[in-house]
Amino acid sequence: MRSKKRFSIFAIHLSCIAVFVAWLFTGCARMGSPDGGPYDETPPRVIHTSPKYGAANEKDVKKIVIEFDEIVKVENAMEKVVISPPQIEQPEISAMGRRVTITLLDSLKPDMTYTVDFSDAIVDNNEGNPYGDYAFTFSTGERVDTFQVSGHVLNASNLEPIKGILVGLYKVGDQQGHLPDSVFRTIPFERISRTDGSGHFVVKGLAKGNYRAFALKDQNQNYIYDQPAEMVAFSDRILTTSSQPDIRPDTIWHDSIYYDSIVLTPYTHYYPDDVILTAFESAQQNRYLLKSERPILQQFTIYFTAPSDTLPKLTGLNFDAHSAFVVDASQHNDTLHYWIKDSLIYNLDTLEMQIDYFETDTTGNFALTIDTLRLVSKLSKAKLAKQEEERFEEWAEEYRQKVKRERRAAEKEEKEAAAANDVEEEEAGKVKKESKKKKSKDDEDDIVIPPMPEEFLEYRVSNMQGMAPDKNVDFTFSEPLDSVDLSKIRFSMKVDTLFQPAPFILRQVPGKIKTYRLYAEWQPDSVYQIELDTAAFVNIYGSRNEARKFGVKIGSLDTYSTLFVQLRNAEPTAIVQLLDGSEKVVKSVKATEGKADFYFITPGTYYLRLFNDTNGNEKWDTGDYDTQLQPEQVFYYPNPLILKAQWDITQEWDPSSLPLSKQKPARITKQKPDRARTIRSKNAEREKNKSR
Repeated sequence: MRSKKRFSIFAIHLSCIAVFVAWLFTGCARMGSPDGGPYDETPPRVIHTSPKYGAANEKDVKKIVIEFDEIVKVENAMEKVVISPPQIEQPEISAMGRRVTITLLDSLKPDMTYTVDFSDAIVDNNEGNPYGDYAFTFSTGERVDTFQVSGHVLNASNLEPIKGILVGLYKVGDQQGHLPDSVFRTIPFERISRTDGSGHFVVKGLAKGNYRAFALKDQNQNYIYDQPAEMVAFSDRILTTSSQPDIRPDTIWHDSIYYDSIVLTPYTHYYPDDVILTAFESAQQNRYLLKSERPILQQFTIYFTAPSDTLPKLTGLNFDAHSAFVVDASQHNDTLHYWIKDSLIYNLDTLEMQIDYFETDTTGNFALTIDTLRLVSKLSKAKLAKQEEERFEEWAEEYRQKVKRERRAAEKEEKEAAAANDVEEEEAGKVKKESKKKKSKDDEDDIVIPPMPEEFLEYRVSNMQGMAPDKNVDFTFSEPLDSVDLSKIRFSMKVDTLFQPAPFILRQVPGKIKTYRLYAEWQPDSVYQIELDTAAFVNIYGSRNEARKFGVKIGSLDTYSTLFVQLRNAEPTAIVQLLDGSEKVVKSVKATEGKADFYFITPGTYYLRLFNDTNGNEKWDTGDYDTQLQPEQVFYYPNPLILKAQWDITQEWDPSSLPLSKQKPARITKQKPDRARTIRSKNAEREKNKSR
């Protein structure tokens, strides 16, 4: 009996082990493709809030708690969640389990509707299903305001949507929109929103009334415009809140590809919904000396943070600065390259100088400032001498090898000549002996190294092959020139088989002291030649150009396209720009009598941009809030233009036919819209995969 009992227990153990092993194997087999039932495709649902959603007379709220029916998380809270009216002391936002908690650190304003706009930041913890466009609201007064204002913020210079910029409103008391200019600089926004990837914004929780809108890239998060470097937008438009019933078509998707139906959903449409703010950076930024450097002995650079109408005054403390420099200034005098002409000055290890310049003071005005600079070259004289020595040694070694190759070639030639003349063995021995003697001289390294050859002037020449007839040839030098000798420059056109002299003009390009442009009446499908004698160009250090010839080939007319733009409702100050796919300006034309013509266009895909040159300086200018100056208006033709060889295309364009937010073509818009967060139909996708 005893042995049978033991056997039974042993059998039970074996059975348990077999079951466990079978479970283990089947479990392991399913590890690669677990099937835990259908995916959770239901978004989170709010089941309780404290205070109650839409509650009034909530004057002492310190903490907002939103409870959901499942575990949730808040993604990118700092970027997406906006509390309005704005909180100077940033609230604390956290998610734990099924609850989202907002701790308010600022005191609440009386008789005010508060909104906490989460956008699509709330998602469930497992599948990431978004709750949707959710905004929690309550009021410290008797009523909850529900009006909204929406629109877009675009970069004034290129109509790029601006993501993450604040949009703020101030309420005005009348239809004239009287609002002191100081408000934007001294009082925080009353209501705010933040733009998404399309530059779109919605300001919620508004009372019925009139408002003015502003946009601000708020660097110090105080909701006022108090930093000149902050990007800003303002508008004189009076925004009067209103609403009316409307119907929105909503698509019910079967899966990620197919939809089941379109449902017409009633909703309240709030106006205005077409606000456009064009943001800009003011030219009147704080100006101060950023840095100075001396990369080489002959040149130093001074950098300022903002433009100026005048150059600083330099006074040498250990040298005479009078007529000592050639100044290569940027367009707005914020980057200044000084080339030192006198070797006695640039060979000083340290340049000590006084600099007098205008700097922004604490009141925001320009004030004369005096500083002292001590400039030491990054490339010292010792390092420069070592580099020169290394270059000479490299040149000397190349010269030695060249002489040795020439001697060996001469020896070989003598041997071949002796063999060809069938000289006697004695003569051949003499040749061999002489050859050994020469080899011995090579070994003795008796080669005399001559001076290094002259280093000629360095410069670049613009592309001259297939050049369009309306272009010209640019010579860009590495250092400023001291002289140009036109008698050493010859320009000719090929007629039949011979080159005949042709007229030309050579001038320095305005604003570019190191670039010279050769102008000529270029004929299509023609060949030209530019001949430079030695020393046609001489720089301030005495370096001269090497004698050289350049061929210039002008393209044939049948290789180009022509575009005629006919404008409607355009300002007389309009300038039209032809852009390539990277938004680089290919050609710029001032419109005349509503027309802008572009000739000699290389075939390709192009885009059109227009700006109103109100001050006539032929370049786009930014705005200034303090003087209530808006940036010059910019418009885009909404479609690409495909230009082909031998085509003459006429394109009509009304710049005001579309809202600015719909003008810039998507292909050249760099700021792409945020990807819409939707519930992914994973169950339908899985069933589809199973059926394959």
